[in-house]
Amino acid sequence: MNRLLIIILLCCLALLPLACGEAAMVTTTTTVAITNTTARGSSALIQPSDLIYLGVFRLPAYPVDPGYGWEWGGNALTYYPGGDPGGSDSYPGSLFGSGNDQRQQVAEISIPGPVNSSGKVLGDLNTASLLQNFSDVRAGIPALEQLFSNSSIMRAGLEYLPAQGAQSAGKLYVCFGAHYQDDLQNVASHMWCNTDLSNRQGSWWIDHQSLYSVNDYMFSIPDSWANSQSSTSGQYLATGRFRDGGWSGQGPALFAIAPWTSGNPPTAGATLDATTLLLYSNTRGGDTTDYKLNGYHESDEWSGGAWLTLNSKSAVIFIGTKGLGSCWYGYADGTVHPTDGSPFTGTVPPYPNDDRGWWSTSFEAEMIFYSPDDLASVASGSMEAYEPQPYATLKLDQYLWNIDKVNHPDFNVDQNKYRLGACAFDRTNSLLYIVEYRGDSDNDRPLMHVFRVN
Repeated sequence: MNRLLIIILLCCLALLPLACGEAAMVTTTTTVAITNTTARGSSALIQPSDLIYLGVFRLPAYPVDPGYGWEWGGNALTYYPGGDPGGSDSYPGSLFGSGNDQRQQVAEISIPGPVNSSGKVLGDLNTASLLQNFSDVRAGIPALEQLFSNSSIMRAGLEYLPAQGAQSAGKLYVCFGAHYQDDLQNVASHMWCNTDLSNRQGSWWIDHQSLYSVNDYMFSIPDSWANSQSSTSGQYLATGRFRDGGWSGQGPALFAIAPWTSGNPPTAGATLDATTLLLYSNTRGGDTTDYKLNGYHESDEWSGGAWLTLNSKSAVIFIGTKGLGSCWYGYADGTVHPTDGSPFTGTVPPYPNDDRGWWSTSFEAEMIFYSPDDLASVASGSMEAYEPQPYATLKLDQYLWNIDKVNHPDFNVDQNKYRLGACAFDRTNSLLYIVEYRGDSDNDRPLMHVFRVN
């Protein structure tokens, strides 16, 4: 028995988290880091090599009101199969997404053919068309209007599902959060509306969970997986969040929900049942455990997720910007700011290094892959919510167009954060859409990258 198998066996006998497994490196045409294996076996898991890069397209201007357009947007995204019914290209349907991240309004766009421009020339790319103008879907929901009026850094999630329960039509499920969820930001986070962005209903709490763990990314759960076990039967919507500093849990969090089972719609302020699928230890205080994602940094940003399927294969993926090397709280140039409440006695560095927060020596855009079987084990209670670990990682920097968003000689380009926004999966056509945050260097709009699950 080789050393790796011995380590895994000893970890299992001690009932320690799966994080005790060693990392093995696999080199293919795209760099893939295999970080853990699962009992299900690789033949049933979608691998990074199954994702074929198709290219990228641009997002349109919004002359109606440029301040509410796509600039600095792309924090929420979902695929809508019924969109753009007159389209005749190979990319049916449409995408709903959120615009400017200080506004977080929702609009709908067409899906043009992606272009794989070898020279990364913006002029080579096709541009999406606007199908529905931006709309404030929070309007008329007092709790979410209060949240928006009292928040400067907001989070948002979107997912479309066809009609469920007593519904007569499909709905857009939306959630909103804030960087700080205290006092006036401590409000119920989830809602739904029609696909014409009308009939807005909500907002609702997610079980007994912290707002820091539930109100960012959302994506659909395959019916067959949800209904295969009693703990998640009928729960076809996943919701979660990662908040830097470990406040959400030291890794991505994920829960299965079914708002339609609590009413059509649930009453405002209702608490929805949720089944935990993934949740690591948090650093908010009171949690004495320290279970975390392998290689966790407080500066990580997991900003989107999707449940990929292809025939009998599947994977749950998260995308984001991963911190590497050393990690500290303070400023990008390495100046440390105390986190224990003691006074800061140093000097705040000048721009561009004056943004205080969690930093790492370098960052890279990544996609991490989880086994759905591990999440099923968590849901059934045979595995703790902090035990699953990714079985593979796909590095995404090679596809990005505008990593150097600060573009200042005194700023280390490797430390540019927030490289990715949200993502969305078209299950029928096996297409994965990934937002590159501020990827369009002409105007700070996102670029939309497209992969096919092959």
